[in-house]
Amino acid sequence: MSKHSDKVTQGLDKANEVAKSKFGQHSDKIDSATQKAKGLLNKGEGGQGEGGQPGGGQQPPPKPGPPPGR
Repeated sequence: MSKHSDKVTQGLDKANEVAKSKFGQHSDKIDSATQKAKGLLNKGEGGQGEGGQPGGGQQPPPKPGPPPGR
């Protein structure tokens, strides 16, 4: 897909703009999702993900704690 990655990136940017125009109150989440998608695209091309780390710089979810007592 590397030969088309610029087109995919343009499509992500356009989708970002459209989504923010319709759901502007969630613009921070829309921007975050767009950056993650671009990071995955870059990772798929053999590059590093967002933050210079493989996998887009994402942290694993925290381990669940003990269940609340009654």
